[in-house]
Amino acid sequence: MDEAGSCASGGGFRPGVDSLDEPPNSRIFLVISKYTPESVLRERFSPFGEIQDIWVVRDKHTKESKGIAFVKFARSSQACRAMEEMHGRCLGPNDTKPIKVFIAQSRSSGSHRDVEDEELTRIFVMIPKSYTEEDLREKFKVYGDIEYCSIIKNKVTGESKGLGYVRYLKPSQAAQAIENCDRSFRAILAEPKNKASESSEQDYYSNMRQETLGHEPRVNMFPFEQQPEFSNFDKNDNRGQEAISKRLSVVSRVPFTEEQLFSVFDIVPGLEYCEVQRDPYSNYGHGVVQYFNVASAIYAKYKLHGFQYPPGNRIGVSFIDDGSNATDLLRKMATQMVAAQLASMVWNNPSQQQFLQQFGGSSGSQLPQIQTDVVLPSCKKKAPPETPVKERLFIVFNPHPLPLDVLEDIFCRFGNLIEVYLVSGKNVGYAKYADRLSANDAISTLHGKILNGVRLKVMLADSPREESNKRQRTY
Repeated sequence: MDEAGSCASGGGFRPGVDSLDEPPNSRIFLVISKYTPESVLRERFSPFGEIQDIWVVRDKHTKESKGIAFVKFARSSQACRAMEEMHGRCLGPNDTKPIKVFIAQSRSSGSHRDVEDEELTRIFVMIPKSYTEEDLREKFKVYGDIEYCSIIKNKVTGESKGLGYVRYLKPSQAAQAIENCDRSFRAILAEPKNKASESSEQDYYSNMRQETLGHEPRVNMFPFEQQPEFSNFDKNDNRGQEAISKRLSVVSRVPFTEEQLFSVFDIVPGLEYCEVQRDPYSNYGHGVVQYFNVASAIYAKYKLHGFQYPPGNRIGVSFIDDGSNATDLLRKMATQMVAAQLASMVWNNPSQQQFLQQFGGSSGSQLPQIQTDVVLPSCKKKAPPETPVKERLFIVFNPHPLPLDVLEDIFCRFGNLIEVYLVSGKNVGYAKYADRLSANDAISTLHGKILNGVRLKVMLADSPREESNKRQRTY
């Protein structure tokens, strides 16, 4: 379809091509008579707000109108009100055929279908967690008639997540709410509940990534492309050519806080830190996330790229080239994965321990290999077995326990270790220390960290005094 249109004759501001959809949903699409002049369109639609331009679509050869036009308003609410008031009406007393008026689809979508009603009437907002649905309705009813309000809650605890939806009866009311409500609500139009991901959003994140990071050196060395969990989002992502590092760039169409960024990326074990970056020239959200190891960063990139947070808003995640040697990072990751798989094999089948010792030498011939980004102290001697226990630690392993010799090597580095042992058939274990400071050092250094591909949770267990008061089992 040719959009060679006539120029606005009013001499006002005419938006460039890049500004046609700013703000979103500020253009209307008209089906009119081929004989309707632009002056009539301007006269009938100017009462609804500032018109920035009018395009009458014409035939390339004859220059005759095709009976289609676009009107660009300065605000979304103006375009929505024009659609509500003028759809199905006749423009002049001599016209017998009513016109059709729709909100024009974004030019990047490659389609001119009318935008569905649900896309224009439901907004998504960030609210205080203390808000009830009645509080939400009270805040937003000033902009129009509300069909319903809903607050997103934790399915387990029933507590509010600080997110909500408001659906209005008319698109212009939703647009007024977005334009005029307090900026702390971060109001945006919500995506339809069952709408599938569209290529335009994927293109958006691809473009945003390049704008944010520029052109990076790319290396073809990501080995997991055939795994379904790493191929569930962007088919045109060119992930195999992307530089790999432990640092990730995060972009979003709505701003986010550091707490929100942390809550999303802490889903993947090994998060080291996150930081929100403020962009004074746009309302987009920008952040940087860093993991302790490249395996976690790779998993987070391909799990969370395209993740909807808050609901209705997809975040874009990409690697930041920090100058690291990608080959060395992948070698280190592969070593961690192999070590984890060997440990899993030994744990699930103890008869394999003899084979492992023959393959790698006896356990006493060399220190066990520890692959981690955690800075560990040097090895220290264990305390005598008869030493009184001052502190006992409870250890949780995910996805499986580490071998006992590796555990002993790790926990003895903090000094005064009496004993470390595993609970048979469980992903848990205990460490006994003769000194509380040593135990506290082990917790602060190891809790939440990944060693040999296994994430550890290290916390205080029952005190030795409490343990001694418990009735001993006789079986």
